[in-house]
Amino acid sequence: MQMKTASVVAVSASVGLSIHKGKTKVLKFKEENSNPITLDGETLEDVEAFTYLGIIIDEEAGSDADVKARIGRARVAFLQFKNIWNS
Repeated sequence: MQMKTASVVAVSASVGLSIHKGKTKVLKFKEENSNPITLDGETLEDVEAFTYLGIIIDEEAGSDADVKARIGRARVAFLQFKNIWNS
């Protein structure tokens, strides 16, 4: 994974793009390789889950966390209409 990361950095730099080390996170689906991923000598933060395009992605590659979050948001929206429906 380190080699692929270095390759992405090199290709990005060749077209004038840079990768923000503070915003870049690592999510490992399989813990076979526990070596840290580095970017220009700095170790990237390992995370258990993150949100991408509004969808929660976790290390189990499941959707439980995302479904629970969506149900919670729907519940909040539904409860906002409670006064209207009860009148």
